[in-house]
Amino acid sequence: MRVLVVEDEPKMAGLLRRGLAEEGYVVDVAGQGVDGLDAAVSQVYDVVILDVMLPGLSGFEVCRRLRRGRVWVPVLMLTARDGLRDRITGLDGGADDYLTKPFHVEELFARLRALTRRGPVPRPNELAVGDLRADPAGRRCWRGETEIVLTAKEYALLETFLRNPGAVLTRDVLLEHCWDFAYESRSNVVDVHVRALREKIDRGFGMQSLETVRGVGYRLRADGGMPAGAEPR
Repeated sequence: MRVLVVEDEPKMAGLLRRGLAEEGYVVDVAGQGVDGLDAAVSQVYDVVILDVMLPGLSGFEVCRRLRRGRVWVPVLMLTARDGLRDRITGLDGGADDYLTKPFHVEELFARLRALTRRGPVPRPNELAVGDLRADPAGRRCWRGETEIVLTAKEYALLETFLRNPGAVLTRDVLLEHCWDFAYESRSNVVDVHVRALREKIDRGFGMQSLETVRGVGYRLRADGGMPAGAEPR
C-alpha cells in the first residue's frame, strides 16, 4: 500500500512516516499543500493523509482541487480543530474520513484499513443541465464559463433542480429539501428565493430555464433553457 502524508509539522510527519512504514506501508511525505496536491495528482496512492492547517494551500483546498480534478483517492483529514463546522467543511469538500489530533495510532491504522478496503469510489464532479453547472463539493455554480455567486439557500434550490431536470417540483418538495422544519408550507419563502435564483441564473444571462408551473411549483427545463423571449419548441 502506498500512502501520501501531507503534514507540515516535521515531528508529526516523522512519526507518521515511521509508524506507517512499520505497518508495511510505502510512505511519501509532502510538507506543503501545493506539494501534496502535485504529488497526489501525478502519482497513484492508495490513500492520502491530509492535514488541514498547511502553508500555502489548506488541506480543505487541496481536497477540493483533487475532487474537481476527478482524483478520487481516499482522503483522511487530520486536524487539531475539533469543531463541527471544520468536520463538515472537510467532508463537504470531498474528504472520506476525519481524525482529530491528538489521536491513537491504532485508530489511525484502523481508519486507513477501512478506507483502503473501500478504495477509490467514482463520484460525479459536477451537476449539469445545458450550460448551467454546479459543483456539489465546492458548492459553486456557473452559466457557461461565468461563475455565479449564490446564497446558501439559492444554491440548495439550484442543486435540487439540477438533480431533477424536467420534473415539476412542488413548494412542499422544495421546502423539504432546502429548509428545516421551522418553516411552514404556507410561507412564501420558496417563491422569494426562487425569484432571486432566477434573477441570477436566467435574467442575468438573457435566458429562461427556471419555469413556474402555475398552481403547482417550479421546473428546470431539461434542455438547460432558451434565450428569453424565444418561443418554446
